[in-house]
Amino acid sequence: MIIQAIGLLDDLDKELNTYAMRVREWYGWHFPELTKIVADNIHYAKAVKMMGNRVNAVNLDFSEILPEDVEAELKEAAVISMGTEVNDLDLSNIRELCDQVLALSEYRAQLYDYLKSRMNTIAPNLTALVGELVGARLIAHGGSLMNLAKQPGSTIQILGAEKALFRALKTKHATPKYGLIYHASLIGQAAPKHKGKISRSLAAKSALAIRYDALADGDDNSMGLESRIKLETRLRVLEGKELGRSAGSTKGKPKIEAYEKDRKGGGALITPAKIISRMLH
Repeated sequence: MIIQAIGLLDDLDKELNTYAMRVREWYGWHFPELTKIVADNIHYAKAVKMMGNRVNAVNLDFSEILPEDVEAELKEAAVISMGTEVNDLDLSNIRELCDQVLALSEYRAQLYDYLKSRMNTIAPNLTALVGELVGARLIAHGGSLMNLAKQPGSTIQILGAEKALFRALKTKHATPKYGLIYHASLIGQAAPKHKGKISRSLAAKSALAIRYDALADGDDNSMGLESRIKLETRLRVLEGKELGRSAGSTKGKPKIEAYEKDRKGGGALITPAKIISRMLH
């Protein structure tokens, strides 16, 4: 079920993006300024469906869709827009396309909730570590949770990057450090120089979590949460060491200086060169 759900979710994302871009291109002939004003595709489709012809924007209330400043900018741009005029038949077809975008978006939200529920039931510890989407993609790539449980952490780390791995082995270049696991939030939080270390640690913890989920009963995710806390702590330690190293490198080396009193009570500065000279003699 998880494999089918994540496959359908990816297909929906592609279709939703295609339809949303088509709405922007189509309506852009009539109101080109709206594309830059409203960045979110769903909000754009809702605004177009409500507005229809741009001349109606001034008399409409977009407060349920857009922030106040964006709404004001939209209404101002609608008055001075340089777009071409469209007839009612064009607007009718554009609105129908907007309905398709909104329907796909609503179904995608329902499907994501279903996938989230199934992942928290079947693989709660893996979900706690890498999230629902990454966990589902790992299971789909492995074929099943039990098949994935047979893989070591090193395989899970590069799962999804097989083409890059074989290309690197063939050309004798550096092998990839991560595959599907790269999209986990923990790796996203890490600095670029630490992503390799964190991905290796996360893959090892994920391998243990997958085996636990495959062989244990129930939806207890305490192991996954505990492993996530350890990885977050390791990430903070790595970042702390980097900060300490960069701060220490800015300081100059301390000078080795001392004063020696001679027999008459006077002071003479002893430099490192004098110390080495005395040791040689």
